[in-house]
Parts: sequence; structure tokens; C-alpha cells
Amino acid sequence: FTDVTVGRLVDRLKPGRNGKFRRWLLWMCGPVTVASFLMYQSAVGSIASYAVRLGYLFVTYILWGSVFYTAINIPYGSMASAISPEPDDRQSLSTYRSMGATFAGMLIGVLLPLLAYESVIAADPVTGAETAVTVLNGGKVTLAAGIFSVLAVLCYLLCYALTTERVKIETEPHQQQNNSVGAMLGNAVKNRALISIIASSIVMLLAQLTMQSMAAYVYPDYYNSAAAQSASTLLMVVGMLLAAVLAKPLAARFGKAEVSVVSNLFAAVVCFITFFIKPRNVWVFVGLQTLNWLGLGMFTMMSWALVTDVIDYAEIRNGVREDGSVYALYSFARKLGQAVSAGLTGWLLGLVGYQSAVDGIPVQQTEETLNGIFGIATLLPALGFGLLAAVLWFWHPLHKKQVEENVAVLKAKRSGR
Repeated sequence: FTDVTVGRLVDRLKPGRNGKFRRWLLWMCGPVTVASFLMYQSAVGSIASYAVRLGYLFVTYILWGSVFYTAINIPYGSMASAISPEPDDRQSLSTYRSMGATFAGMLIGVLLPLLAYESVIAADPVTGAETAVTVLNGGKVTLAAGIFSVLAVLCYLLCYALTTERVKIETEPHQQQNNSVGAMLGNAVKNRALISIIASSIVMLLAQLTMQSMAAYVYPDYYNSAAAQSASTLLMVVGMLLAAVLAKPLAARFGKAEVSVVSNLFAAVVCFITFFIKPRNVWVFVGLQTLNWLGLGMFTMMSWALVTDVIDYAEIRNGVREDGSVYALYSFARKLGQAVSAGLTGWLLGLVGYQSAVDGIPVQQTEETLNGIFGIATLLPALGFGLLAAVLWFWHPLHKKQVEENVAVLKAKRSGR
């Protein structure tokens, strides 16, 4: 509901002196970062009952994800259409946006395991034997969340100051009769490009977030190496950087959807190989994970440009420019993918018998549980990558030829021909 509401509000508000989209960065950068920081208050876990902790998590996460993050993410994502009408420029924007997110993830992924993990003595639940295990320190996580929240505000302000909206996007008067929420949702249901990119987003996040979240279990538990987790995150950036270099020329030559299909098939094959050979050396696993990130990185670099292609396609189909509304539906799909991934990962961990602690005492995992963790971390992403390739090839209609035709139609429309 909040995604659609914000999307419609972004579309309906007339551009101001600070633009149509970028002004939202200024309005919302403070609230979204404060809400984010509130989610990571580890002290609540030690002073409150389970019901209070659950309620606190529910309120702070809804406040962050469904209200403030939505109010800044949708106009930010919609802004690509206003920065440039050229497909190559939009691909560059998609690449740089993805790389910015990757570097932020690298900063967290590399530093947090080194600073927030600590080694403690745990007892085997069966034999009672004691051994050293790696666990998180909640207080250090809260401190890190505060530092990153301050950095986030600075990044939002820099984005606002350094961005120019070159394309004026407004709803024309004769389009107002078709500009209701009902009409928008009706158009969306019939929009094959939008529905397929929403499906691909859910599947992509299912695979990507499973890889990322399971790293917190594979490295400390299966391989007992937090250092390898940090190294893997760093090498992930290497894979993403290589993908960033290759994305634009490959997309121009073969098409964004076509390159995404091949790269996801590659990642699926690597994941299946990892699952079957089950390397005992952690650094072999790290190397294979780097190849996965290269395959996923190609699609990640193009994903936001694919959404802009869908926005153009929707305008041609419906005669209405709905940047905010289309992106809002896509944004909601990403949240759904994140929720499904988190829920599925947690359920599967419970299914294989994972327990982080018993009566507050860290637990050493059994061999069966460790094998289950490894299977989740490799097989589930493999299935996701394969399904994603199938969706983009067989369902998504905006392959290279169709995108080029759509760009030509819109250029002719805006030039008055």
C-alpha cells in the first residue's frame, strides 16, 4: 500500500525548483537513517521480554522499510528517466548505482565480521565437548549501525547536490482521466514486461540474498573462518567490478536481457558444481563464490536499466508516463523477494537443525546440520539463477530489438514528429 501511495504521489506532484524526484532525497534522508539505526539496538534484547523485543522489531522495521525507505527509494529509482533519455546513459546509471551498492556492501561485509565477531567457548549438544565458535557481539553491531547511518545521510546529500534532472517528465492534461490508481493497477496486470521483471526480481533476490545471508553460517560454522567471509566479500567486489566493465559494451552488442540470461546460467552452473564437489578447503569455496558473483553481477549491473525499459514500454502501451508508479510496483516486488528469502532461509535452517544457542550458551553444530547449511548456501541459489534465466528468456518481451524500437518511438513522440 505505501509503495503504490508514494509512487502515485511522486507522479502526481508537479516538479519544483528542486526537480521532480531529487527533492525527495533532501526530505527523507534524515528520517530513513534514524529509522535504520533504531532497528539495531542490541540493548533491547537484554532488557526486554520476548514479546517486547518482537514488538520493537516489528515497529522499527515497518517504520524503516514500509514508510521512510519507501519514500526515498521510489523517487530515487524513478529518477533515472529524468537524468537522461539515452539507453546507453541509463545503462551507465544502472552500472554505477549497482557499484555504489556493492561498495557499501563491501564496507559492511569486510569490516563488520572483523570488528563485530568474537570467539567464545561452546559445548557440543551431544558429547558435551567444548570448542571455540565464532559469534556476533551485539553492542558492536549497534555502534556500526550508528556510524553507517551518519555516512548514509552524507551520501544522500551528495547525491542530491550532484544530480541534474535533464528530462522534464509531467503528466499531460489529456492523460488525467487515465491516471487513477485503478487504471494504473489494471494496466500493470496486463503489462507482460512489468510482470516478468517483477517475477525476475523476486527470483533474483531469492538467490542473491540466500547467498549473502548464508555466508554468515557457511564461513563461521561450516568452515569456522570469519576471515574467509571478509575475503569473500572483498572478492565479490572484484567480480562485480569486472561485470561493471563488461556490462555496457555487452549490453550494447547483444542486449541487456540476453546478456543477463547467459550470466545467470553461468552462475547456476557454478553453484551446482560447488554443491556436488563440496570443497573442504575454504579458499576453493571462496574462489567459486567469486565466480557466482561475476555471473550475478552482470544481471545486477543491468537490472535498473531493465526497469527503465519497462517504464518506456508502459508509456507506449498506455499513453501515460508513470515512472513512480511502475517503479513502486517493482520496489514492492523487491521487498517481497527480501521477505521470502529471509523467511525461507530461516525455515530451512530450522529444518536442518541449526541452533545458535541453548539457554544463552553457543552451540557447536552437528555434522548433519553443517551439511544442511552447505546445501542451502549452494543449491538454493543454483535453482534461483536457473529460474531467473528462464524468466528473462521465455517470458520477458523486452529483448534488444524491441527496446531499440521503443526508444525510437519515444524520441519521435517527444520531438513532435
